[in-house]
Order: sequence, then C-alpha cells, then structure tokens
Amino acid sequence: MQPRENTLNRRLRSVGGRLLRRYHLLPGGMPDGLGDDEDLQDQSLYGDVIVYFADTMESMYQMRGWYGPLRALHAELGVTVVCMDSRVAEVLRDEMDMPVVTVALDATLDGLIARSGTKLVLYVNYNPMNTAPLRSRSVIHVSLLHGDSDKGVSVSNQVKAYDYSFVAGQAAIDRYARYTSLFDAATRCLPVGRPSLDTDREGITVPERRDDRPVVLYAPTWEGGQASVAYSSLRTHAEALLRSVQKAGARIIYRPHPLTGVRVPEFGEADRAARELLAEGGHTISDDRPLSLDVAEADLLICDISAVANDWLATGKPLIITTPAEGTAQEAGTRMLDVLPRLSVQEAPAAGRLALEAITHDPGREERLRLSEYYLGDTTPGASLARFLTTCRELAAQRDEQWARISGPDPSRPDPPTSVARTGEASSAPSSRATTP
Repeated sequence: MQPRENTLNRRLRSVGGRLLRRYHLLPGGMPDGLGDDEDLQDQSLYGDVIVYFADTMESMYQMRGWYGPLRALHAELGVTVVCMDSRVAEVLRDEMDMPVVTVALDATLDGLIARSGTKLVLYVNYNPMNTAPLRSRSVIHVSLLHGDSDKGVSVSNQVKAYDYSFVAGQAAIDRYARYTSLFDAATRCLPVGRPSLDTDREGITVPERRDDRPVVLYAPTWEGGQASVAYSSLRTHAEALLRSVQKAGARIIYRPHPLTGVRVPEFGEADRAARELLAEGGHTISDDRPLSLDVAEADLLICDISAVANDWLATGKPLIITTPAEGTAQEAGTRMLDVLPRLSVQEAPAAGRLALEAITHDPGREERLRLSEYYLGDTTPGASLARFLTTCRELAAQRDEQWARISGPDPSRPDPPTSVARTGEASSAPSSRATTP
C-alpha cells in the first residue's frame, strides 16, 4: 500500500501548492509560479534579447531602474521579459509596453530558448533562480545588476556565473580586480556607464522652489539581507541627522529604500519615526516620485554606501556618505570612500552644519568631477545609452559567431552516413527568425 500512499501524498502536495499560489498565500519573496507554460509549448519568443526576472513584487525596483534602457533596446533588437511570478508579469505588461511571459517550468524555458532567436539573456540581480536560463549555451549571459556601489554585493563571487558583466566605469573594473579572485575583470567587465541616467531624466520638470531654503536629499539604503551588507544608517543615524538638518534651516527630501523593514522590523519603526519627524515644515517624503526628480531638486545628498551615491556623481553636486555603525558590514571600498566626506553615528548631530558648509563652499567639487569620470565614464547626455546599445549589438553579433562555431560540424570528425539523421546540439540551434509579439 505504500506506493499508493506516496502517490496520493504527492497529488495532495501538488494540489495544495496550486491553491497556495492561486490565492497568493506563499511566503513573501517566493514567486507564485503561475506560468503560461501550456500556451508556450510550441511558441517562440520575440526578439533577440531576454530579460530574466525571477523575483516578486518586493524587488520590482530592480527592474524599474532599467525600464528606459530596455525600452530603447527593445526598439533595436526586440526584448521579451521572462518572469516566474504572474503578479510581476501583470505589472510589467502595464509599465514596460513589451512582451512579458511567465514561465514556471525549466523545461518550458529550455524549449523556448531552443525555438527562439534569443542571443542575449540579461539579469538585473543575482537571484539563485537565475540558474534556469544559465544552463543554456546558445546565448550570451550578461549581468546588469541594479546599480554600481562599494557594497560587498558588487563584488560577489556570483559574477563568475555570467559571460559578461555590464559595469558603469573603470572603478567597477578595478573593484572586481581587487576584491574578486580568479576573475578576469579586464575582459569580462564591459563599461557602459549608467544608461538609466540618460533615459530617466527625460521629461523631468523640476518644480519651482517653495522657498529659499537649501534642499538636502536623505536616501538611506535598506538593512540588507545579512550582517555583512548592513550599511543602512536609518536606525543609527537618522533621528539625529534629520533633526540637525532641520535645525540648520534646510528642507529635506526623505527617500526610503523600497525594502526598508522587510527583514528587520526595527528598520520599519525607524522609517515611521523619520516620517513623523518630517510631517511638518514643508519636507517631502519620496515614496512614489522618480529618483531623478529628487536628485534634480536637491542641492546635496546624504546617503549610505549604495548605488545612489555613485549615480549622484553625475550631478556634480556635493554629497556625504555615512559610515556604517554595524561593525559587521563589509565594504568593497574604492577611491570614493577615501575622498568624499563621511558621516559616522557620532557625527550625525552635526549633519546640518556639515551639509550647509558643503553646499555653500563645496571644497571637493574638482575631486568629485574626477571621480565622476572614473566611476561613470562619459556623462554627456545620451553617451551612456549609446554605449549600452552598441555593446548589446556587438555581443549579439559575437553570439552568432560563437554559436555557429559551437553548433556547426566538427572538422576533426568524418561526416556521418547520409542515411543516418544527425542528432544532438546542432538540431536544437535556435532559429534566427522570431515571432512577432
């Protein structure tokens, strides 16, 4: 009777899993896996590029940071977004205006890539579920990540899983070379700048100043997934920092990270306290505003070690970076952390004075301009987007050349008898023709 009991148990687990997914009862961070698999069995994907996103709604900010460049890439090469969560797919269809499919089964994804003209697969994070498309040898796999910073995750050993990593500039290449062993950063890191800085500032209109107060943007990062990446100042610096900036007579734009408090409840409490502190006085809580608008309005940035600091360099305006109070945080320090002013938890009560001095006198401007070129390359409007698109086209051409070599006949072996059909990898080579969306 045991085999029958095992079959029954498997069926019950399968039905239970479907119900959990259908009624959105899964734990946070787990994709629902409600795929379009049945409808995709004989289909091919549109375009030359897949963007693979296996995450849930909590991590949508990682995709949103690439919307502009991906729209431009879609116009040139054609892009299809592949998700594992149907809720994410629904939002992406509304926000991105390009083909989006949800795939639950690895076999479905394998078949789609084999039948399609896919040349590049792009990834905006290091989600462990990225291994599903990474098995494919017929495409070039490119890590985009969702920002360039001196966080430890920026030099994760996971980068080795991808054929190439798009990075912002020379600073990132040097960072990988210094902190990641057995990784050829000089050849596998391709500098493309930050193309989203080009696309995201399009259409941004800065409102007139409400008054003559200087504006300070405070943009702390989240608490991090583990102690080694605990860079956030929200729980340790924020109250004293914000009170000091208020007292100095500045207006504050407070921009919390989207993941604030998801892992450590105390950070959610610190976020609520910051909001209450800024409820009066004409300050701004930036929940649904584009980052580019906050950046355009502010005269100075105070932030933690994060991609916000690196992107800010393109503005030429002063910034202050906090020093993590948690002794467990591991920095992947580069020149920026040595040159720019830092704010320890002990110095947080003086943040207002330091901010006004930097805005008024700005002694570090020339050094920041040099840092901008080192970290971001050419920040002339449109230059980074052009590098991103050109590099994608070049990799697509490289893929065609390499795949022809891999999937073509082996010159060291005799041809098989004409009466025997050839089998194996050559028969699964993707077609160069893609269906329309």
